[in-house]
Amino acid sequence: MLIQRVVRDLVTTKRNWWLQAKPLRVVEDHKGNLEVALDPVGAKPGDFVITIGVSAARIAAGNPKITTDLTIGGIIDDWDEARWRS
Repeated sequence: MLIQRVVRDLVTTKRNWWLQAKPLRVVEDHKGNLEVALDPVGAKPGDFVITIGVSAARIAAGNPKITTDLTIGGIIDDWDEARWRS
């Protein structure tokens, strides 16, 4: 699991069947690297989140058949951004 920040929503016109109606978010790590994460918890831009990767991401998405390797597993309520960037 990693702590990342939601940068923005990701809008797509066509998706894999398993991803239909699942929100996608662009997230960044503490170094500014961007990734796309499935969001079953409803995070919004600016939120710090816990992301779950690799095969556990499918379980965190609620369905092991969903084709994802990064899922937002929770929204962090209180986090010091200065600590995150160091």
